[in-house]
Amino acid sequence: MKQQRFTESFKTVYTTAVRLSKSIGADALLVLLDGPTDWETLKKRATGQEVIVGADTDNLLDGAKEAGFDVVTLEMGEFPVFERLTQALLESVANDILVPGALVVSVYSGFEAGTMDSISVLRLTEHLGRLTARDLRQIETSVPLDTIKIVVDLALEIGREGREGKRVGTTFVVGDTRKVLANSHPTGFDPVKGYSRKERNLDDRKVREAIKEIAQLDVAIIISADGTVEAAASYLDAPAKGITLTKGLGARHWSAAAITRATKAIAIVVSESSGTVRIFQNGDTILRIEPLRRPLKWKDFEYEPPSAES
Repeated sequence: MKQQRFTESFKTVYTTAVRLSKSIGADALLVLLDGPTDWETLKKRATGQEVIVGADTDNLLDGAKEAGFDVVTLEMGEFPVFERLTQALLESVANDILVPGALVVSVYSGFEAGTMDSISVLRLTEHLGRLTARDLRQIETSVPLDTIKIVVDLALEIGREGREGKRVGTTFVVGDTRKVLANSHPTGFDPVKGYSRKERNLDDRKVREAIKEIAQLDVAIIISADGTVEAAASYLDAPAKGITLTKGLGARHWSAAAITRATKAIAIVVSESSGTVRIFQNGDTILRIEPLRRPLKWKDFEYEPPSAES
């Protein structure tokens, strides 16, 4: 394991970043490392500024927590530095280290690996407003990416806008429809019953707007892989035995986790209290997205590591 030596140039860049953080009133200083470093010196030179340290693997952060730092693990290998910085910000928000809208100064190796040579000022609203296709391709499912995007966008709109001035929480269950329906039951009148499949497909903006209204009923909305709303007023029956979730998540999140453990579906949940959108698969939360004031912008991102011959 290679050490990130606290060299004179590292000290100069880091000290400059600390001063910059304080002068602009930054909420935190993010240090993106290629290996463990002299944590005590890093802490001492922070002179009271909150510092978050990030690296690709947990072992590269050995000793950081003990030294009093908040830590984020990226697991992004050879991805470009911009993507790694964005992931560090996402992880910091997901772990409640930072809040959306925070101002962060970051120190990282921008030009030469292993050399801390770059400083950036980052506003989280600019970075968390982007979600790459890579974030959703990590979901191993038979549901097409386009369908997942539509439902995620719809969930974020509900989390951001609410309805009639009130926050709204709801659950979307996507894919493995037959088994999901077998593990749920209608709560009463189903607003989509009797309509043709075309009239129930989320590709239609009018259907999406109608679903926003239905979401106020606090029910689960079941969607097939092609984006058709199969049921819009369902109660999920899957048992939650063996499920472990973060403290503070309510019944909506537990039932979503349970249905994804019992089936091959994924569940997308909007939290009523915060508007946060969480994606569940196999009983676990696999992605958390904050509902920013501005609509999320999908950014296509393809990356292939260089071949051994190049």
